Amino acid sequence: MGGAPGTRETDLLAPDKVVQEVDALVLSGGSAFGLDAASGVVDELRRQGRGFKVGDQNVPIVPAAILFDLLNGGNKNWGKNPYRSLGKTALKNAATGFELGSYGAGTGATVSGLKGGLGSASAVLECGVTVGALVAVNALGSVTVGDGPEFWARPFEMGAEFGGRDYAGCYNAGFEPHPEAQLGENTTIAIVATDAVLTQAQVLRMATAAHDGMARAIVPSHTPFDGDLVFGISTGKVDLPDPVFDPIRLGHGAAVCLTRAIARAVFEATLADRDVFPTWRQKFG
Repeated sequence: MGGAPGTRETDLLAPDKVVQEVDALVLSGGSAFGLDAASGVVDELRRQGRGFKVGDQNVPIVPAAILFDLLNGGNKNWGKNPYRSLGKTALKNAATGFELGSYGAGTGATVSGLKGGLGSASAVLECGVTVGALVAVNALGSVTVGDGPEFWARPFEMGAEFGGRDYAGCYNAGFEPHPEAQLGENTTIAIVATDAVLTQAQVLRMATAAHDGMARAIVPSHTPFDGDLVFGISTGKVDLPDPVFDPIRLGHGAAVCLTRAIARAVFEATLADRDVFPTWRQKFG
């Protein structure tokens, strides 16, 4: 829904396309250079025998999205583009447990005035279906209210996953953002996943609904200078008890998880050399 996306193989995800499943999804930093991370994933998946079968060949299907983090203070004098190798290494080290904050696609991410990062959150719905979100937050807008520590996502926090603070401040309905200083350095990219049995069209609807979660956590979101994108995944393990209304609850759950994940990404960010912005913890304790 942003105006400046950087993507690979996203057109084939439409419900009317031949390919109905993917082998991997890639979220990466590095702007256009980062799209090459998907090439490294494709190489490794092909070696593993994964992919869309065409005759005696396997063609791994790996859509990807990137964010712009080339002005975050790190060394960009690569010589050879490192992202193909980084993608292959990431696939080899894929695991159910992973770090949040300044890791992976969130390593060099920033938001308005703070370091961004990689965030995740999940929930189990009353119907027994699980939904979760993974997000790299590099937004033009702000995830906190004004100059204070309050997260826009605060009403959706579970436990103390991004501080659990009892904020005394109020949210200013007349707030007008002034993000001009960061134009061209942005994009929030995410994956929302569920174990529910869904059609491809239903997965698309879940991903669309999840964008509401982005809008609740980032102000402003979906700007002309953000490439905001949400991938949807269904592993197809659990039937929905109510096929009419459970998809509505699933879309809502995906949005809430994405809201929480965005705040967690910024809350968990850690210091690094040459940072251009402080972390949330460094600034607010």
